[in-house]
Amino acid sequence: MRILSGMRPSGRLHIGHLSVLSNWLRLQEENECFFFVADWHALTTAFDETASIREHTREMLADWLAVGIDPDKSTVFVQSQILEHAELHLLFSMITPLSWLERVPTYKDQVQQLAARGKDITTYGFLGYPLLQAADILIYRADAVPVGQDQLPHLELCREVARRFNHLYRPVFPEPQALLAEEPLLPGVDGRKMSKSYGNEISLSAARDDVHKRVRMMITDPGRVRKHDPGRPEVCNVYTYQTIYNRELLEEITVSCREGRIGCVECKSRLAESLDAVLEPIRRRRAEILADPGYLNDVLARGREKATAAARETMALVRQAIRI
Repeated sequence: MRILSGMRPSGRLHIGHLSVLSNWLRLQEENECFFFVADWHALTTAFDETASIREHTREMLADWLAVGIDPDKSTVFVQSQILEHAELHLLFSMITPLSWLERVPTYKDQVQQLAARGKDITTYGFLGYPLLQAADILIYRADAVPVGQDQLPHLELCREVARRFNHLYRPVFPEPQALLAEEPLLPGVDGRKMSKSYGNEISLSAARDDVHKRVRMMITDPGRVRKHDPGRPEVCNVYTYQTIYNRELLEEITVSCREGRIGCVECKSRLAESLDAVLEPIRRRRAEILADPGYLNDVLARGREKATAAARETMALVRQAIRI
């Protein structure tokens, strides 16, 4: 299958992104994958904060490559370097009813959330960003898109746009299917959603000392006062991480916690060691990538060439269909 997925450039990624990237790694082994940096999408909510977008793009790309995204297997590129995305978005805007965009569930929610922080995003660009997403997907005539449950309404809009275009003109676009991934929601060290804006993340590039420091900050069972008190793993933030990074020891950790045979300090130490073992090769590879700026430039140049060829092929079919 042809797969399309992307991320907004937010700089260095954190371990909450590992489940998404692990899914990408599996997909690239058996499919034709297009992975892109959605820098135009960053402008929909951060149109007045553009100074760091280029740096964040390179930081995020370094993380992708360090985790194992292979530019020889997958097409890796930056959205804004493929102008055909914008052309197709414009043409789709001519045929898409305004009501389709207004009913996207996340639109009103995000407008209200950012308004509470004093930011007005009631712009054409923000209203239309699900349509730009549709163009991102359909410009490559993708067969499938890996998404979470919250992104299903966006993908359904994409499918509706494809159907409408094919009906009005001629069949050009497939209706991409959702690849629902069971991605565990990893909380931040304080138990809230992991986010750099909260300062509660563990970066993929975190040094060993920082990993241990952040794990020590994690919230544990508030009802457990002394080391030998029986614990409740189900309410412990550290245990959530243990289910992912210490699966082979999970039964022992669970029983020992409930019986008060392992203290929170030791439990955190075990987690920190396992987590650092996962991050160490990523950290090392990332440093090698950033030490050679020419390598990233080469990856993006090759990706731009491959993505442009595919996008231009689609746009030729689109123009023929519309007769312009």
